[in-house]
Order: sequence, then C-alpha cells, then structure tokens
Amino acid sequence: MNQHYRILAASSPFYYVLALALVVLALFGLGAAHYVDSEGHWVTGMNNQVVWGLPHVFAISLILSASGSLNVASMVTLFGRTLYSGWSRFSGLLAISLLLGGLLVLVLDLGRPDRLIIAMTHYNFKSIFAWNIFLYTGFIAVATIYLWFMFERRMNQYAKVAGLLAFGWRFVLTAGTGSIFGFIIARQFYHSAMMVPLFIVLSLSLGTAVFILVTRMVGVLSGSFMKPEITFSLMRLLGILIALEGFLACAFYLTGLYTAARYDVVLFVLMNGGIYTFLFWAGQAVLGTAVPLGLIFLMKTESGASVRLVTAAVSKVIGSFCFLYVMVIAGQGYPQLMFPGKQVRSAFFDGVVAYYAPSWPELALGLGGVSVAGIIILAVTRVLPFLPVEAQRARSS
Repeated sequence: MNQHYRILAASSPFYYVLALALVVLALFGLGAAHYVDSEGHWVTGMNNQVVWGLPHVFAISLILSASGSLNVASMVTLFGRTLYSGWSRFSGLLAISLLLGGLLVLVLDLGRPDRLIIAMTHYNFKSIFAWNIFLYTGFIAVATIYLWFMFERRMNQYAKVAGLLAFGWRFVLTAGTGSIFGFIIARQFYHSAMMVPLFIVLSLSLGTAVFILVTRMVGVLSGSFMKPEITFSLMRLLGILIALEGFLACAFYLTGLYTAARYDVVLFVLMNGGIYTFLFWAGQAVLGTAVPLGLIFLMKTESGASVRLVTAAVSKVIGSFCFLYVMVIAGQGYPQLMFPGKQVRSAFFDGVVAYYAPSWPELALGLGGVSVAGIIILAVTRVLPFLPVEAQRARSS
C-alpha cells in the first residue's frame, strides 16, 4: 500500500534503439512464419524424425521463464518478503509477456496457424496438448487478475488469494509442460517421471535469471536499478535453485543409466552424441551450473555483486537453452527402440541417428517470439506504472 510506482520514461536514446531493434526482429520472425506457411516445413531443418526443432526450444524456454519469473510477486504476496514489493507488479507483467511470446512461436510454427481454431474447438482430453491449451490461457487470465488486484487499492485485500491461485496454477502449468515429454512412451529419453519435477525447478531457476536480466535492462533505460539488498537476496535464491536443478538433472541421467530401456540413449547424450554431448557438458554442466554457482557462492566479495549476478544470470540462461536443446532435439534424433535386443534396419532410417541442423526461418521465429515479449514490456511500462519509484536513484554495488 505504501509503495509508489511510475511509468518508464523514454528519455534515453537507447530506448528507441532497443524498441526499433525488437520491432525489426519481430517483423523478421513474421516474415519467416509466412515463408514456412507458404513453402512448407521442408524449408526448415525439421524432418520426419525431428518434428520439434529450434522454435520449440525457444517456445519452451519462454514458457518456463514465464512461470518462473512470477517468483518475485509470489514471494511478496504469499511469503511476506516485502523487500521485493517494488518489483511485484513488474514480475507479473514479465510472466504474461514471456508466455505470450512463447505461445506465438508455437502457433506460427504450426505451418498452418489457422489450424489452431480446430485445436481450440475440438478437444482430445487423452492428449496432454489439449490440457495445456487451458493451462496456458488460464495462466494469462489468472496473472492478469493478479495484476489487477495489485493495481487497484480496493482489491489489495484479495491479492493474496489471487497470488495463491497464480502460484498453484503456474506449478500445474509447468508440470503440464514437463508431462508433454514424460508421457511420450515412444521416445525412451523423454519417458520419465523425473520430467515433471525437473521442469518445475528449471522454470524457477530460469525465470529468476530472466527476471534479473530484464530488470537490469529496465534499469539501464530508466534508472530504476535494484537495491543492493535485493541483489544479494536474488543472488542467493538463484544459487539455491541452480543447485537444486543440478541435483535433479543428475538424478535424471543416473536413473536413465540404471534403466535398461534408456541406457543407450542416455549414454549417447553423455558420451558419443557429438554436438549434443558438447552442449550438455559445455552448456548445461559448465555454463548452466558450475559457472553461476562459482560466481554466487565462491566469490563472496561485496564489490561487483551486481556484475556477478548479471553474469551468473546470463550464464544460466545460455546453459538452460543448451539443456532444452539437448532434451528436445537429441531425444527425437536418437532412433526409437522398436524391438528391444534386436537390430532394426530399413530404408526409413531405422536404427540411424537423425540429422538435424536449424535453418534461418527457425531462428527468426524464435527470436521473433523473444522480441514480441520485449515489445509488450516496453509498450505496457510506458503507459502503466510498473516500476518502483524508490529504486529510481539506487545503484547496485
């Protein structure tokens, strides 16, 4: 109730440069979507074996980031962490923007976006994809109501109820996203109950890292930098979440090595998967886990804390993207186990690791979704007060 907010003033030339760059990337993504729609998916790197490509990696990253970026608002409303109260509104806006950007990538990657009407009017409730339509749209509605209750003073008394609903909904949403993979029996790399808790923790850590980077960018544009105490608190939170994610990732791969049906594909990713093995060790293990944990827990000097936090967040985002790329692409590329204990060979590439190389339309689609999320944030913060006034002149240590 005592927190004051303001809009994002467009006084910096960097604001217009950033806005123009985001619009150009969004138009580039729209053009790529039209190109794929007109020519067909053969112009992408996807094929009969790898049907989920780079755009799906972008989309899943944005969806998981959307769920996790609501951490700050949840900590304020549900757990009484008033330290973050100035950024609770922005946390909700970031969650909605990222989810819209991720869903837009999925829709445009359908090849025939008009087919979405069929998916919205004819439901197969045996499919986890049908459930997710309700989960994603419901999250946007719940988060919007949550923001309304935070904005309207007369509704502040109900903000905790809305926050509790949003808190539970985003866990169900992330569990649904993980279940998309966990329920697929035909792909032995995916079929694991570990997918649900792993995706939940991944969303929490990735969303926190994205929130740190976006608020830092907003600070450059407006001067609303985080206070030092918030920086230290978020740094500890990010470190704990990354450590927990690393533990669950180890459990996922170790149980895969223990399970006979998944042993070969897990060994393929860990040892002889080529680019997938490199991305796992260099991306997920080193950049996504070891580097941020070292920056957060091993370097405890107070000087340069904000730089260490931003570096750890950037490293975490890159590592998470590598993790999802390996999870999505390698899981499809490895040949299906049709007959256990037997070798299967045919003219349809049975028993052969599928080749996949991302194409420029796929990259353009993914970057377009990220750009749309950025455009929404820049536009909404220009007309509605989302930024805390008290942090306007604060500078991180």
